[in-house]
Order: sequence, then structure tokens, then C-alpha cells
Amino acid sequence: MDPAVRNLLLRILRKIPTGKLEETLTKWTHLSRTQQQSLNYSQSKWILHENIVCLCEENGLTMKHVSELDMIYCMENPTSATWRACHLTDAEDDASSVELISFKEQFKAHLSELIRNVSIKIKKHDDESIWIRIAWGDHFSKPNHLKPTYVVHYLQTPYVFICNLSSKNKLLLHQALVLATKHGSIKDANLSGRSFHAVRDLLMGHYDKTFPTSHSRPLKERNLSPAHPNIVKEHIEQAEKRQQLAREAFGEGNVPKLERATYTLETRFRGGSGIDTFIDSERPFKTVVTFESKSLLASLRHCVSSGMAESPVSPLLSSITQKGRNYFVITDKTNKGPDMTTQSFRSNV
Repeated sequence: MDPAVRNLLLRILRKIPTGKLEETLTKWTHLSRTQQQSLNYSQSKWILHENIVCLCEENGLTMKHVSELDMIYCMENPTSATWRACHLTDAEDDASSVELISFKEQFKAHLSELIRNVSIKIKKHDDESIWIRIAWGDHFSKPNHLKPTYVVHYLQTPYVFICNLSSKNKLLLHQALVLATKHGSIKDANLSGRSFHAVRDLLMGHYDKTFPTSHSRPLKERNLSPAHPNIVKEHIEQAEKRQQLAREAFGEGNVPKLERATYTLETRFRGGSGIDTFIDSERPFKTVVTFESKSLLASLRHCVSSGMAESPVSPLLSSITQKGRNYFVITDKTNKGPDMTTQSFRSNV
């Protein structure tokens, strides 16, 4: 076996948990049933991995086969890197009729024209998504399979999700995607996260939403300590209202596990006398505020429903779900007249 192939295979095996290794190898299908049954998964990982490498050498597996194993594991566990969402725009008339075969042919042809040494593997997932693994090279070096780029696209939709893409290959990939999907351009959706499913569900709206309503929900009977009936009723109504506002802003039930939201404030200093150095400056300064949590939407929903945060919910926070993004820019909006400056909240597109 080629040393580069062996090195890649060992790196892939090391990142697959032992509990998932048997299932992953079964989906890979490049080891026979007899060979898989000969493996002892209770052995140390080092011995187990060496035995798997030996079986792969017996079968004469190449870089093409080993990269398939990497792709299978990434498709089942897409949480190893940061995923960034993109939005295809200016769709052509026949963009909605693009099918898998034509997309594969067009994408591979366009990208191969733009760069000589590139390895492209395309596979359709069970949820109809199209997964693309790209190992980049250049005119003088072979494709680097140790740092592949992954792309996920849902045909007949404008949504694309990308991870591990370097800046020098960004334009090449975008151009190939635009041509293969029959669109005019592609732009950043200002949404990113380590969980592919969270980024996808938030952008595409694949989670339980509660729409605003003027009708309050029926009050639930609760075991409360004796108190004035009017006070009890008021407390229950307030609690129900907070929960309703929280659900409307951040969803209901299981929500996408987004880890962070970032707000960049671009403004000029406004203050009293004695600090003319800042006041006279025409150049705005930036302040960045980041909210982080293992599940940011669930945390924000709890803060509102429990009364820890004021209601109604600020548009700065509710825009995460309403606009499907987690990066925003707040800028100064200058009106007519002296010292008439207000703050304008916008998403950075």
C-alpha cells in the first residue's frame, strides 16, 4: 500500500470511535463479511487499526477507496469542523430542473477546468442531500486528501453548506457551484456552526416554530400555595405570556443546537467635552459581542420564559431564527440635522 494511502487510512480510523467502527466499515463495503468477522473490536485501538490496514492491503485498496471511508464517516458525523451556509442567487429559468446526473457532470467538468490536480467525489445521502468531497492540489502538487473540503447541497434549493474551504479555493468552488446549479451568483448567508444539522435546520426552517398569536393559551391547573385568587391568576397569565413569547422567538421543542451568535457594532464615539479626540474622529470603531452556549436558542428561550430576560424579545435576538443567521452588524444611521444619529440594525449580506 502506498504510504500516503496508509497514512490517510490510519488518520481516518483514529477519529472514528471504536463503538462506531464496525457499523462504518459495514457501510464502506470494501471489506468482505469474513474479513470483518475476523476483527476483534475488544482489542486495543492500535492493534485493531493495524489489522484493518493489513486487510485493506490484501484487497489492494487505493486512495479512491480510502477517501470513501472518510466521506461515509463525515456524512454520518458532520460535527468535526465549522460549517458555513451560502445562498445561491439569480436562478436561471431551468434551475429547478437540475438533476443529480447533470449536476455531477457539470460540477466535475467546471472544477476540473479551473484547477488541474483535484479529486472530486460526489455521493447522495438518504435525506436527498448531495455531498461533495474535494481534495485540492495545484499545478505542481497532487490533491491533499488530509485536508478535504466538504460541500452539501440540496438540489432545487438555493442552499449550500461548506466546511474546510481555504480562501484561495473559495472563488473556484463558488464558480463551479454557480455554473452546475444554473444560478448567477452565490453569497454568504452569515450563518455558521460546528453542527451541520443545526445550521441546515435553522436556515431551512426544519424545526418546530410557534407563530405569533393574539390569543393566549388556556391556563393550566397547578398546585399553588393559598394566595389571593387575582394574584395567582395574574402570575399564571404572565408566565404563560413569557413562554409564548419565548416559543415565538426561538422555536418550540427541540431547536437547532447553534453554539454562538455574533453582533458587530460599528459606531462613532458620542460623549461630552474633554474627549474631543474620540468625538472629532470620522473613523468608526467596532465592538463585538458574542453569545455562546452548547444550545444557544434553547438557552435564550429559557431566559425569556423564566423571566431572567425582559420581554418582549429584542429583535437583535429574535432575528437569529427569523432571518436564519447568527452574524449581524449594527451601524449608525445618520438623519438630517445636527447630532441626529440613531442605530440601525442590519444583517451583513
